[in-house]
Amino acid sequence: MNTIISQFLDSLWLEKGLSTNTLKAYENDLNWLNNWLRQQNKTLLEVDNSGLAFALAQRSLNTSNRTRARWLSTVKQFFGWCLKKQLVLNDPTAKLDAVKITRPVPHALSEEQVLKLLQQTNKDLPIELRDQAMLELCYASGLRVSELVELEMSQINLNRGVVQVIGKGNKERMIPMGEPAQAAILKYLNEVRAHFVESRKDGKTDDFIFLNRRGKRMSRQAFWYRIKYYTKKAGIQEKVSPHSLRHAFATHLLNHGADLRSLQLLLGHSDLSTTQIYTAVAKERLKQLHALHHPRG
Repeated sequence: MNTIISQFLDSLWLEKGLSTNTLKAYENDLNWLNNWLRQQNKTLLEVDNSGLAFALAQRSLNTSNRTRARWLSTVKQFFGWCLKKQLVLNDPTAKLDAVKITRPVPHALSEEQVLKLLQQTNKDLPIELRDQAMLELCYASGLRVSELVELEMSQINLNRGVVQVIGKGNKERMIPMGEPAQAAILKYLNEVRAHFVESRKDGKTDDFIFLNRRGKRMSRQAFWYRIKYYTKKAGIQEKVSPHSLRHAFATHLLNHGADLRSLQLLLGHSDLSTTQIYTAVAKERLKQLHALHHPRG
């Protein structure tokens, strides 16, 4: 069964260009199902609808609706692929009910909080010059943290002030970065990055823009840690993550008049419904529009 799971994951990678983390989540879900079925003396290709329903009930213990929905999505895609490959005669997931999930309204930092966060770096320290460039770009362009840390030199154009992003599903988008981010990145590239490159002991050179002190690509976890440091330094009580800056980017754009379709393109959402959640946190702009256009506003 492990071979079949591997073949399915390979097909997902080829057809959809899913990230390593997403593929790992799919693999974990299918391995769990495979191991559970083995305990029932069944295989993935032998399970029926009732067996899968029972497995889903077991998988659902002490887990969120979102986790259950992802697991069900994984299983449905797997058996859809098996049916296409004629490995099974019927789809055992056909009668499984969808898991209803409600999208949580993202908390967005205020513009004042973001400004305070961006003011915490020490411009005399190389590490913090790098951090300033990452923070500015993350907020200015709304990048996912994985997109930020995986940016390569060829993806950024400081003359035009744009960054080329390869997002989920290998979808490409061009995003403006704004003058503060341009200035911070230019300062980092001119004064810091070369020293990080020279500190690498194996003599290799990565083309990634943002490097750690050992000259290797910054990790998502390392950037998260740096944000926590500046959040505490700024006296911000809320939990702040790299995704918080993406939320702030989206919310502040809406507050200042951006339309949902443009925001969808900037964020790289495949479905507009995903973008629409930000209207729930853009109250300031909605109130202004009502006051401006409604006869009794």
